[in-house]
Amino acid sequence: MAEAPPPTRWALAGPMRGGYGENFARLVASGADVDGEARLADALLPRGARVLDVGSGMGRVAAALVARGHDVTAVEPDAELVAQSRRTYPDLAVVEADVLAVSPDDVGTFDLVVCVGNVLVFLAEGTERRVLAHLRSLLAPGGRVLAGFHLRGGPAAARRYPPEELVADAGAAGLRVDLRAGSYELHPANEEYAVWLLSADPAAAHPAG
Repeated sequence: MAEAPPPTRWALAGPMRGGYGENFARLVASGADVDGEARLADALLPRGARVLDVGSGMGRVAAALVARGHDVTAVEPDAELVAQSRRTYPDLAVVEADVLAVSPDDVGTFDLVVCVGNVLVFLAEGTERRVLAHLRSLLAPGGRVLAGFHLRGGPAAARRYPPEELVADAGAAGLRVDLRAGSYELHPANEEYAVWLLSADPAAAHPAG
């Protein structure tokens, strides 16, 4: 039997999660623009691409990509957010699981893995390289990872993830950094928020897991 993934910082945060789902429910209900990440993801893809949304939350990014014609698999470990996603976007299929429990043998590989909304800074302590290596294993040939997180001013329960540490972890996981930007509209890199585009490094034969 496979070892269960360790509890994430998100799971351990409890009340410190701060009403994430409720906040986005209000935004969606009000008609606010919550598709910034999805617009960039869509621009990176051909029509009808296979996308994996890791830490899909209440489903807003995955649903926006489905609406743009992509084949999307959403993965979310938080049962409350999975339930909210199914209520808000009933046509969106969501796998309730930690990403480390998702095997390419079961779900296949993807043209883009989306890992946005601070997912990487809520991982279980010390699992960053393991998760990044696992994301690499889920990439189809030519596939890429789109990630984004706060460098400063993020959620209280999240870790601080300096850019140089992400670059080192990605390299150890067999990924290379193709782009770093400061927003999903591709503003210049800054010290507040980081958007990353990663791809498999063909020179990395044995990425660290």
